[in-house]
Amino acid sequence: MFLSDNLKIFSGSSNPALVSSVCKYLEIPVGGAKINRFPDGEKVIRVEDDVRGRDCFVLQSTCEPVDDHLVELLIFLDCLRRASAKRITAVIPYFGYARQDRKDEGRVPITAKLVANLITTAGADRVLAIDLHAKQLQGFFDIPVDHLTGELVLNKYFRNKKINNLTLVSPDVGNMKIAARYADRLGGDLAIVYKKRVSGSEVEAHEMIGDVKGRNILMCDDIIATAGTVCSAANLLKERGAEKIYVGVTHGIFALQALERLAEAPIEEVVVTDTIPTSEQTKKVDSIKILSVAAMLGEAIKRIHRNESVSSLFNNI
Repeated sequence: MFLSDNLKIFSGSSNPALVSSVCKYLEIPVGGAKINRFPDGEKVIRVEDDVRGRDCFVLQSTCEPVDDHLVELLIFLDCLRRASAKRITAVIPYFGYARQDRKDEGRVPITAKLVANLITTAGADRVLAIDLHAKQLQGFFDIPVDHLTGELVLNKYFRNKKINNLTLVSPDVGNMKIAARYADRLGGDLAIVYKKRVSGSEVEAHEMIGDVKGRNILMCDDIIATAGTVCSAANLLKERGAEKIYVGVTHGIFALQALERLAEAPIEEVVVTDTIPTSEQTKKVDSIKILSVAAMLGEAIKRIHRNESVSSLFNNI
């Protein structure tokens, strides 16, 4: 694959394995940079490659520790801007603070908009992201946003599994459109679970619309955080006579007791992508399978660099 020498891809510290896979797909080396700390904890970044007049991409998921990785991304962007890069793209496989996208009560911030402003101010000319939790978040940025979806990877995987008697289940009402898209592409019925949130980490599935008795189930979502929603839904589905239950998710955060819940839940397989690096604890859960988004990201970066269509990636979803 021939690419211009003007293309440079740099890695933050959040997910270097993914950056390495992306660069392997593109057949180019990872950009040279050193990330260090001063004795008081301040981060300092030095780019070692010549970037003047070049097309630069910085890949950094703002996953845990969220604030640390976010500040590192901002410093990286500022560093490239002051080094006279021609164009700077912030590649954010997982965008932290995406769920703080509205004022749902008094005296709370819209942190997703604040983070979008910070990324723009730091020097990004455009953003490449995967599953921003809500598509309207693209409008929070005052720069172009290329929005990819994990459905490109997950849909292909589950299509190849050829699951019979399939019903696509939305684990909550807000996820209904995603479930409907999978139902259209994979073929199958559609059902919806009604949930009630007890606390930030506890969810109860109360009722469902649709018949799942004797059916194999696929639940798809953009994020698993505490796994309360999906595990509660899985238990309800089993009570209603469902057979095998599969879960497909783009971002596997796995916070708090998520891994313990998933290990105990009646779920055949939990499929997530590597937008967030896989911890050693996650690898110990036999039901969890990791798919890579490296080829999808690499193809999108190649097309952005060549000023080609990125949306055409979705034609074969």
